[in-house]
Amino acid sequence: MPNPFVADLCAPASREAWQRLFTALQQRALDAGMTLRQPPPEPTTCCGRGCNGCVWEGFYSAAAYWRDEAELRLLE
Repeated sequence: MPNPFVADLCAPASREAWQRLFTALQQRALDAGMTLRQPPPEPTTCCGRGCNGCVWEGFYSAAAYWRDEAELRLLE
């Protein structure tokens, strides 16, 4: 069966894409009788000025880590 997350695994392009990925992985875990820890929350403190080290960079890094860990757990 093709992996429906392949495009998203490369680099989701938007917050909405990450949320869809989070939801899909959590549903896969539930279907497998597992629970995953909560995905990282979206930042609420961005000033919108494009800062170096923006809170969104931290979110995307944490989201990628969460995705990788979720995928590993689902492969067990």
